[in-house]
Amino acid sequence: MKHLPRKRFGQHFLVDDAVTEAIADAIAPRPGQRLVEIGPGLGALTEPLLARGAALTVIELDRDLAAHWRRDGRVDVIEADVLTVDFRALAAADPAAPLRVVGNLPYNISTPILFHLLPQAGRVADQHFMLQKEVVARMVAGPGHKDYGRLSVMLQWRYAMEWVLDVAPEAFDPPPRVDSAVVRMRPLAEPAPLREALLSELVTVAFSQRRKLLRHTLGRWLQARGVEGFELQRRAEEVPVAEYLALAARVQSLEAPPPG
Repeated sequence: MKHLPRKRFGQHFLVDDAVTEAIADAIAPRPGQRLVEIGPGLGALTEPLLARGAALTVIELDRDLAAHWRRDGRVDVIEADVLTVDFRALAAADPAAPLRVVGNLPYNISTPILFHLLPQAGRVADQHFMLQKEVVARMVAGPGHKDYGRLSVMLQWRYAMEWVLDVAPEAFDPPPRVDSAVVRMRPLAEPAPLREALLSELVTVAFSQRRKLLRHTLGRWLQARGVEGFELQRRAEEVPVAEYLALAARVQSLEAPPPG
């Protein structure tokens, strides 16, 4: 199929067979296993996954590409913006088989996609995504690293993260202006039972002024909520994920219960 990449969809099609085979090997679907692929494009990853026996549902916004895959007939097609797709409903179709989600994510909306999937983590077996390399660096970074921040904490709350491989711009058509990488995300069996909105607010405040000590940012936020005893003579990037989660749990425990 001939298809010109569309800039408004952030389309960069993977064309390096060695890279696609390496990604498919990392995903390693079992025959008949359900996978959801975000943005199949021209099928660079779709084809090796089908060759390994995966039962694929593809999510494609580009109507021409969606029509192509409907005509192909080997995959189920959801023609939609991935940010509107209800992954809980997809998982409910077969409660005994948690979803495996894969894709070469559009770099212009990769972070919103990751946060859209975050509440669905409990119904997902794993996620393998190609992303801008600097985004993957932020996803896997630990405390003390320059890339450690809100994205690191929010995702590591729910997932074990693994950097799988690097991908050069030359592997794409057209080549993006950035390097890429593949990340594996495995949901944690027992994540801290926190409200996502609360944790997000806490870490957003903490990292709002990275060069300042937390007493200038998070200190005021905690004081307003009656929380004391947290070590604030540190910068946000010095605090491990576990400490942010424990702090969010303390704040959550002090919140007024909902009426009724």
